[in-house]
Amino acid sequence: MQILVLGLVIFLGVHSIAIVAPATRDRLAARMGDGPWKGLYSLVSLAGFILIIHGFGLARQQPIVLYTPPDWLRGVALLLMLPVFPLLIAAYLPGRIRAAVKHPLLAATKAWALAHLLANGMLADVVLFGSLLVWAVADRISLKQRAPRPVPVLPAKPANDAIAVIGGLVLYALFVYWAHAALFGVSPLAWTTP
Repeated sequence: MQILVLGLVIFLGVHSIAIVAPATRDRLAARMGDGPWKGLYSLVSLAGFILIIHGFGLARQQPIVLYTPPDWLRGVALLLMLPVFPLLIAAYLPGRIRAAVKHPLLAATKAWALAHLLANGMLADVVLFGSLLVWAVADRISLKQRAPRPVPVLPAKPANDAIAVIGGLVLYALFVYWAHAALFGVSPLAWTTP
């Protein structure tokens, strides 16, 4: 569990600089230069992400059950996951979805984390998904109070919303029916039914 927590501290810590100290983030980026800052930010994020994956895998080997969700919550989790991939794609494709949601990547993170909290009751699950949910909510609140920063996106095209929805639903189906089990050893469809 310590490796998972360390990974979350590193990953969410670097992603929280703009939340808790935006002026410090801007000073560091200005002093280092845009390229070196983004390089360092990416390396630290990657190190945290690797520790999260490794730590979560280790924690799953010695599960501590906090709660056992009822089977029907797994169905709710599958429904909550439905918009996640379209929102992820829409975050980088200017269109009506991105304009309406404003921060589709954070919305996707919140839906993903909540869905996983509903379907999983192990301590490692609560630590991982709960941390990411709290962070996404805090980041969304802080975005209302800080100046918007330009995010690189593809050019605006009328078809971007269709690409986001169709591509996202294809990714959703791929994850539900194959990739989740292949990557994480757990099928989202494997639950008992009455």
